Amino acid sequence: MSTQVQSKDSILEYFVQASNTQDFSLDITLNVNGSVVSGTLISAKDYFETLSQKLEDGSEISQKLSEQLGAASETIESNPDGEANFIHMKNTRVYCGDNKPTPSKGQILWRGKLDEIDGFFLGKISETKSSSTSKKSS
Repeated sequence: MSTQVQSKDSILEYFVQASNTQDFSLDITLNVNGSVVSGTLISAKDYFETLSQKLEDGSEISQKLSEQLGAASETIESNPDGEANFIHMKNTRVYCGDNKPTPSKGQILWRGKLDEIDGFFLGKISETKSSSTSKKSS
């Protein structure tokens, strides 16, 4: 039985580190265990701040989680040279097979392990909207 050690793609890790330290964002599409994840790369700080804001007006538990996520954001900001292990995205769509993306509406945050990503390409998958101007003229 052989154990296979997965490693992170150094170029993808560089993009994540640039995002975390230089206010850099990028439209990107990832291949993750047979699924396709498409969205915009954001910093870990932006991810935790946005998640914290989504929870701060909720129940008491939501407010405590919001505070902890805000603290996580500050911790990341205080350690800019740390190793990147996760990638964070906004406006994300997940595609499995030929189906429509899940979720199909809303501004979705996504977090994934860098060492679980099989590949990537620059750019975001966008769905084409059917247009009434494409009707055949008689």
